[in-house]
Amino acid sequence: MIRFQSTKFLDPACGCGNFLIITYRELRLLELEILKMKVSSDQMTIDISPMLKVDVEQFYGIEYEAFPCQIAQVGLWLTDHQMNIRASELFGTYYVRLPLTHSATLVHANALRTDWEDVVPKSELSYILGNPPFNGARWMSKEQKLDMQNVFKNIHGVGDLDYVSAWYYKSTEFISGTKIRAAFVSTNSISQGQQPAILWKPLIKYYYAIIDFAFRTFIWSNEAKGKAAVHCVIIGFSTLCTSKDKILVDENGKIVIASNINPYLINAPTVFIENRSKPICDVPEIATGNKPIDGGFYLFTNDEKEEFVKIEPKSEQYFRLWYGADEFINGWNRWCLWLGDCSPSDLRQMPEAAKRIESVRKYRLDSKSEPTRKIAEIPRRFHVENMPSSNYIVIPQVSSIRRKYIPIGFLTPDVLCSDKLRLIPNATLYHFGVLTSNVHMAWTRVVAGRLKSDYSYSNKTTYNNFPWPNASDDQKGAIEVLARFILNTREKFPNCSLADLYDPDFMPPELLKAHQTLDRAVLQLYGFPTKKSEFSEADCVAALMEMYQKLVNDEK
Repeated sequence: MIRFQSTKFLDPACGCGNFLIITYRELRLLELEILKMKVSSDQMTIDISPMLKVDVEQFYGIEYEAFPCQIAQVGLWLTDHQMNIRASELFGTYYVRLPLTHSATLVHANALRTDWEDVVPKSELSYILGNPPFNGARWMSKEQKLDMQNVFKNIHGVGDLDYVSAWYYKSTEFISGTKIRAAFVSTNSISQGQQPAILWKPLIKYYYAIIDFAFRTFIWSNEAKGKAAVHCVIIGFSTLCTSKDKILVDENGKIVIASNINPYLINAPTVFIENRSKPICDVPEIATGNKPIDGGFYLFTNDEKEEFVKIEPKSEQYFRLWYGADEFINGWNRWCLWLGDCSPSDLRQMPEAAKRIESVRKYRLDSKSEPTRKIAEIPRRFHVENMPSSNYIVIPQVSSIRRKYIPIGFLTPDVLCSDKLRLIPNATLYHFGVLTSNVHMAWTRVVAGRLKSDYSYSNKTTYNNFPWPNASDDQKGAIEVLARFILNTREKFPNCSLADLYDPDFMPPELLKAHQTLDRAVLQLYGFPTKKSEFSEADCVAALMEMYQKLVNDEK
């Protein structure tokens, strides 16, 4: 009981105190269970007030808004009263703590600009816990961006971190060299894409941070009308953990005893998958599609194109299909009036096209961006141009997390792609087969970033760091046969878009079977077990990370 009395808790983003209130309630319930074991059945009507040691004054919080602080204070008092009534019922004597002489320490302040030592001395603190704000890197206010700079100072890449990461950094800095343990509920984005390397590399390097336990991605929803579910993780960490075994809970609630939990929440060695300009393996390079910066003057729907061609018949030969991720996945057409290679003599005969060129020039000149104003000098060209001369693989930059497989495909050189598609020229059916397999998808689900909850496929992080297998020509040929079968199976459904075909609720059984056959073949190519009972997706990612680490070491 002495240990209970000396245990202190801090929630540095406490809001209305939910986490503190639940923690206090559970601690009181545990205290009562211990008292029940200490007090014999014939002593159940006794004065237990001297034995009740847990009190609200052991709880500390920091909250940016004033009113939630008041709610949290009252909430803790009400919970204290409820637990006192519970104690009275269990031990047969009325027990109440009145007048209210003890209270939690709840500070109205900006936690990221407050010295936590002024709230509770670290020498007295046991645990830090909470649910800090989830604001994404691109959605922060000006003040929040200043908060990030205040916490991270000169750490490179802070602009790509979510707001919640500041609590991880400040907590680790605060607990460094102590036995204090911390745990936060966070959006899962901090364990995916670029963020794990940016956040955890300095925490491990400078403060020797250790992830003690983690709950991998789970959906946290609430009953508020119109409130979207959030994909979350829970990460517990410390700097002086003495336990060799770590606890990892996967997406299905299965508990795994891990020897190490890395920043991607995988039972694998600690690796940092950072941006890489070229593929780590000998495979075709990936690039981003075209970026016109044209104000939309060169882009047309089917109806707009038909109307324009009626007015300007000579322009028809200069229209090319235009696909972004949405058009590619959902099977609808847009058109681009590509005049970059149009001769001056043809342009003189197309006055409406010339008007479009002038509109683009003006749009660029009016921009606040100096690089955009500069390319006003060449209004017929795009800001970024990528037009392969042969068939090429395309991968949507953003794709629904509901899909088991990101819809990947081939396009012909007459089709122009926007920067919402990733392009791989000179790729073969073998490359398509590996990329569309569940091995690559397992890697993507962990390494790719997120846009809201959807996959955000990165050239520099996801593709360029992916460890490819060492395959012989015969093995590549076998994968190509299975890859071709997937494409042929898709063609059996000419009226279906890729969104239809890869909807998990409506995916044709024969297409799913074709993918599963390819999945097994790719697993065998890597030398991985093919039975799910023997080799989980987390096992697959762990093995890939070990391959990645070896490739990185071989480069040195």
